[in-house]
Amino acid sequence: MTEKTVKGWCWGVNRWFVLLFIILGAVAAGKYPPIQPHVQLPPEPLTSSPLFRLAGQDFHFTNTMLAMLIADVILLLIGFGVYRAVKSGVLVLKGFPAAIEALLDALYNLTAGTAGKWTKFIFPWFATITLLVLVVNWTELIPGVDSIGILHHSEHGYAVEDLGFAATIVKPAEGEEAGHSEDAELAGLIPYVRVLSTDLNFTVALALIAVVMVQVAGFRSQGLAYLTKFWNVKTFFSKPIFGLIDFGVGLLELVSEFSKVLSFAFRLFGNIFAGSVLLFVIGSLLGGGGMGFFQVGFLMLEFFVGMIQAIVFGMLTMTFMAQATVGHSHEEEHATSEVEAREK
Repeated sequence: MTEKTVKGWCWGVNRWFVLLFIILGAVAAGKYPPIQPHVQLPPEPLTSSPLFRLAGQDFHFTNTMLAMLIADVILLLIGFGVYRAVKSGVLVLKGFPAAIEALLDALYNLTAGTAGKWTKFIFPWFATITLLVLVVNWTELIPGVDSIGILHHSEHGYAVEDLGFAATIVKPAEGEEAGHSEDAELAGLIPYVRVLSTDLNFTVALALIAVVMVQVAGFRSQGLAYLTKFWNVKTFFSKPIFGLIDFGVGLLELVSEFSKVLSFAFRLFGNIFAGSVLLFVIGSLLGGGGMGFFQVGFLMLEFFVGMIQAIVFGMLTMTFMAQATVGHSHEEEHATSEVEAREK
C-alpha cells in the first residue's frame, strides 16, 4: 500500500467521523435545547461558604480561580515536557517541544531587536506573560468550559422541574413565559470553569504586574535619574517657557503610566469577554435548531483572537520595558553609564 493510498484512506475515515459528530451534535442540540445565556461580569462562586473574610468582604472560590489553577497546571506540564525533551540530549527537538522552542526563539529575537543589552532581563517576563495569556485565552476552546456547570435559580432561562438530584430542561409552551408553571422554577447555569481572562480581577492584576516591571526596568537601567521622566524641573527657571513645557510633559508621562493599567486590563478583558458572549449567543440561537456545528467557525475566530491578544499583551509589556531603559537626555545617558559601572 503506497503512502498516497494510506493518506487517502485516513482522510476518508476522518471525514466520516466529522460527519458523525455533526449529526450527533445536531440531534443532541434538538433533544436538549440550550439554556438561554445569562451574561454577567463578576465571576460566579462555586462554594456556598467563603474561603476567608477580609475588610468586611467574603472571598469565595470562583470558577475563574479554578480556570487559573488549570492554566497553571497546563503551563507546568508544558515546561516539564520541554525540559525532558532538552535533557534527553536530542539535538533537534520534534513535535510539541519543537513548537514551543520555535515560539520562544521568535519571542527572544523580538526582544533582542528591541531591548538590546537588556534582553536577558526583559525576555523572561515577555515570554511568561505571553504563554500565560495564550493558555488562558485558549481554554475558551476546551469543550465544557463555560457550558458545563450547576443549575441554579435565575430570572433567565427555561423552566426546570425539580427532580431531587436531577433536573430536566423543559421548554415553555407557546404563549406561556418560562417559569410560569406551578411546578417549575427558572434556572440559569453557573459554569464550573469560566475563561480566566473574562474576569477583570485577573486582567487588572496582570496589568499591574506589567506596569510595575516597567518601572523596575527603568530604575534598574537609569537609577534615580529615571524619575526625571515624570518630574522634570531642571530647566524650569533657566528656560521658563521650555522648562514649563518639559514639566507638563513629565506630568503627562506620569498620567500615561497609570493609563497603561487600564489599557492593558480592558483590552484583554474586552476582547475575550466579547468572544465568550458571541459563542453564548451563537450556541443559543443555532443549537436548538440542530445547527450548532456552525459555532465551529466562531471557535476558529476565537482561536486567532486569543493568540493575537496574548502576543499584543506580551509585546506591549516588552516594548514599554525596553523604552523605560532608554534615557531622555544626555544627562540621563551619563547616569545610565554610572549605574552600569557600579553594577560591574
